Amino acid sequence: MSINVGTIDRFLRALFGVVLIAAPFAFASDLWANPVYKYGAIVVGLVMLTVAATRVCPIYSILGIRSCKAG
Repeated sequence: MSINVGTIDRFLRALFGVVLIAAPFAFASDLWANPVYKYGAIVVGLVMLTVAATRVCPIYSILGIRSCKAG
């Protein structure tokens, strides 16, 4: 697969991924008491960080979207 995630997109995905991973542990809320939401947020955060690190988004590939200029 070729690179299809640009710099701004990559930064926002990394930031959002870190927030999703940290939120269940940093904020005491009834929302995070439910394991589906707690572990779901962690899994989505890990996926976001993986896409940011590899600069390849499978959904972008399927839809033919690119947020970078070249790659």
